Amino acid sequence: MTIGLTGGIGSGKSEASGILRELGALVIDADIVGHETYRSGEPAFGEVVEDFGNGVIGSDGEIDRRALGKIVFGDPNKLKRLTEIVWPRISEALEKRIAGERDRGDTAVLVVEAAVLFEAGWESLFDEIWVVTAPENDVLERLELQRNQRPEQTRARIRAQMTDEEREQRADVTVRNDEDRAALAVTVKKLWTDRTHQGSQGRHNG
Repeated sequence: MTIGLTGGIGSGKSEASGILRELGALVIDADIVGHETYRSGEPAFGEVVEDFGNGVIGSDGEIDRRALGKIVFGDPNKLKRLTEIVWPRISEALEKRIAGERDRGDTAVLVVEAAVLFEAGWESLFDEIWVVTAPENDVLERLELQRNQRPEQTRARIRAQMTDEEREQRADVTVRNDEDRAALAVTVKKLWTDRTHQGSQGRHNG
């Protein structure tokens, strides 16, 4: 069974994936896979440098994500171009990784944590999609505490994302993270028991 785990900024999806890992799932972070797709020597490396300039190459010869971020996150067109380069390659890499893990058969449940799962169109990779949601005030407090991010910065990022309602409409399972980690663990464990016992029935929309 392969689960796509998504959610907005500060929703607690990483905490949820950590709990799933404790329960025995193999967890893959799509963000890490994404970084690997544009390492030096990979085709995307050359495309990123061609489109965004040598200034995005760090002192180690790899793409400097911070420098790249400063270029794309203030310009929707440049961000779109970056996603056009990277997202298809992440999809290919995830598909290969999932197929490889299924062939090995060492783990009954594979979880891919992917913040941009819906935006990137990766739904077909998964048997089920779980979305983690949290009240906005909780998200604001969490990111101020964890990242020293001001509430107005967080609100701007939330507004730029798909809404929780949109995600819920497209997901198979909603994980509500509206209390503490202990409560989230209880919710995730119950879902784990219910869903893994049912087994994979395929995507609800075919």
